[in-house]
Amino acid sequence: MKKTLISFLIIILICFGTYVTDTWKELKLSNETESSANEVKQNSKNLADLEFDGKHQVIQVNDNLPRFSEGDLSLADGSWQHFSDLDQLNRVGVADAMLHKSLMPTKEREDLYVNPTGWKNKKTESGWLYNRCHLVGYQLTGENNNPKNLMTGTRSLNTPEMLDYENEVANYLRKTGNHVRYRITPVFRDNELLARGVQMEAKSIEDSTINFNVYIFNVEKGMTLNYRDGSSKKHEK
Repeated sequence: MKKTLISFLIIILICFGTYVTDTWKELKLSNETESSANEVKQNSKNLADLEFDGKHQVIQVNDNLPRFSEGDLSLADGSWQHFSDLDQLNRVGVADAMLHKSLMPTKEREDLYVNPTGWKNKKTESGWLYNRCHLVGYQLTGENNNPKNLMTGTRSLNTPEMLDYENEVANYLRKTGNHVRYRITPVFRDNELLARGVQMEAKSIEDSTINFNVYIFNVEKGMTLNYRDGSSKKHEK
């Protein structure tokens, strides 16, 4: 009887210890995720204060190292994507994903019709000024006319700058079948409707092939943009 009671107590202690450990891990990951989200907000504010120097449309952030927490890199939920709700000004927010080739589309993209904030498009001498820019590119997850995934971006922001990084990730996913943690942060200054730029972060999970953290200015050569409403004019010489 005594041995049975001792065995029973040991089992209870083991179960309780497991529960405490699991709860601590969940709390730790939750705190890390919250901390990561707060860091993203602060980082976005810092980037919004930057001014384009006229030469470098793409700059590295944090020595090109993405700021993902341990929880951000977990494969517990498999592959997924999440888009922030539009804010009070109907602007897009952070787009997050755990990419895998199983999410990639198998059909051609349909025409876009959603007009994001700041959409005051016009033809310039070299073509249309603005593109409807996917935060998470269509080739990565097949998300298309989703207002939460489209922002107004200059032609050069979309192609070649964002597209170059998207292609790097897409080619890796197709070749390896591995996962890539992906985060795209549109950066607005105050209540402006046109984003000042976009931050792109990515890290491959199973190896270290993909690893970048860059900020791309939303600018176009020869044009002066009014970020308050998206209107524009030629540079005055």
